[in-house]
Amino acid sequence: MRYLPIFLDAKAHRALVVGGGGAAVPKIRLLCRARAAVTVVAPVVDSEIALAAQAGELEWQARPFAITDVEGCAVVYAATGRGDIDARVARAARTKGVLVNVVDRPDLSNFIMPAIVDRDPVIVGISTGGAAPVLARRIRARIEGLLPDRLGRLARFAEAFRTAARTRVPAAVRRRFWERFFDGPIAAQVLAGDEADASVAMAASMCENITPPAGGVAIVGAGPGSPDLLTWRAARLLQDADVVVYDRLVGSEIIELARRDATRIDVGKAPSQHSRSQNEINALLHYYASQGRRVVRLKGGDPFIFGRGGEELEYLAARDVAVEVVPGITAAVGCAAAAGIPLTHRDAAQAVTFVTGHGVAGEPELDWAGLATARRTLVIYMGIANAASISTRLMAQGCSAGRPVAVIENGSLPGERTVTGTLGGLSDLIRIHGITAPALIIIGDVVHARQTLGAASLAAQSHTATAPMTLADAV
Repeated sequence: MRYLPIFLDAKAHRALVVGGGGAAVPKIRLLCRARAAVTVVAPVVDSEIALAAQAGELEWQARPFAITDVEGCAVVYAATGRGDIDARVARAARTKGVLVNVVDRPDLSNFIMPAIVDRDPVIVGISTGGAAPVLARRIRARIEGLLPDRLGRLARFAEAFRTAARTRVPAAVRRRFWERFFDGPIAAQVLAGDEADASVAMAASMCENITPPAGGVAIVGAGPGSPDLLTWRAARLLQDADVVVYDRLVGSEIIELARRDATRIDVGKAPSQHSRSQNEINALLHYYASQGRRVVRLKGGDPFIFGRGGEELEYLAARDVAVEVVPGITAAVGCAAAAGIPLTHRDAAQAVTFVTGHGVAGEPELDWAGLATARRTLVIYMGIANAASISTRLMAQGCSAGRPVAVIENGSLPGERTVTGTLGGLSDLIRIHGITAPALIIIGDVVHARQTLGAASLAAQSHTATAPMTLADAV
C-alpha cells in the first residue's frame, strides 16, 4: 500500500488553492464543504469562484503565486495547469512541510485525492493510487447505489446515543449491542425517516438485559487462494471475528478482510515443518471460544478436504463449543477451473478422485490399483515431493506412461503456472520447470481438454469485448 488513507479535519484551517480555472473548482467545492478557510490565488478565476468570494465563502487574491503563500497552510492545491507554476507551488509547500496536491500530477504531490462518496458524517474514499482515476469513479458510482441516502442520519443518530450507551451498556457486551442496533429494526426506522419512534425504541433497548456473547468457532474454507473465490458467508464471518486462526496457504489478501482489531494467529503448517501441532491448534480454538470470543478457523480450499477440519469439529463438539462449518471452493475445483481443465468429461472421465500425496510417514498408503483405472481423473494434493514414487506406483499397476498430466502451481493466484506432460515424465516435468508447493497434480485424459477450453475462453473474451463497459474495461 503506497498511500496511507487518512481523513483530515480541515475545519477552520487555512487551505490554499493556486489557480482559478476549471481544475480548481472541484477542489474548492470540497474544501468549502469541509469548512476550511479557503484562499484562492490567481489573477483570473472562474465565475463560480468569484461568486463564492463575493458571498464571503472564500478569499480570492487576484495576483500570481508567491512562495510565502504556503506559510501557515494545512493543505495546498496547485491547479493552474501550468507545469512550471504547479511545480513551483509543490516545491514551496514541500519545503515548509505542507501537504500538497498537484492536479493530475501525483509525482509532484505528497497526497492524492480519492473519489468520494459523501453521506456526511459517513465518508467513503476510493483511490487507485493515481493509476486509474476513471476506475475509481466507476467504483464510487457502484457504492453510491448501495448506500442509503439517509446513512449519514443513521450515523448521527448513533452518535447521539454513544454517551448513554457507555453509561448503561456494560463494556463486555457494548460492541454486540451496537451490532444488534445497526442490523436491527431501530436502524431501519431511522433510515426510513422515523427518528422519533426510533429514539423511544433505542432508549428502551438500553434497559434490556444483554447477555454476554457466547463464544464459538467457524471453520471456514478460504478457497484456492484468490479473494474473489471466497464465499459471502466467509467474508461476513471474517468481519465479525474476534480471533482469526489461519493456515499457511491462506493468502494475506484474504486475512486482510478480517476486522483490523481482530487477533490474528498464524498456525501455518508445511510438510515436516509444523509451527503448531494439531493438538495445540485444537486447544487454541477451544481456549478463545471458551472466553466468549468469536473465532474463525481459516483453512485453504475446503476445510473438510485434506484440511483436518473434521478433527477440529470433533474436538470442539466434544467440549460443547458451538461450531459452524463454511465450505470453500476446494483447491482441486478452483485450480482446475483456473487452468481450463474439466475434472469430469463425458468423453474422458466419468469419475474424479481426490487423494493426498503426503502421508503421516511421508508416502501415503493408497489403493494404487484402483487409482490406476482408466476413464478416471486423479487429483493429487501435496504430491510434489513424492511425484516420482507416485508415477512409478501408478505405472506398476498398469497406468500408461503416456497418460496426460498437469501440474498447477499457485492455482487461481497472480503467479499461477500450469505445465503439462505425461505420467512417465512427471518428476522431470516438476524438476525442469522448478515447480514448488503449493501445487496440484491432475492425471487423466481431461488434461487434453485444456487446449480446447483455452481457445474457447479466448473466443469468449473477444466476444464480450463489445459488451457494455465493466469495471475492468475502465482502466
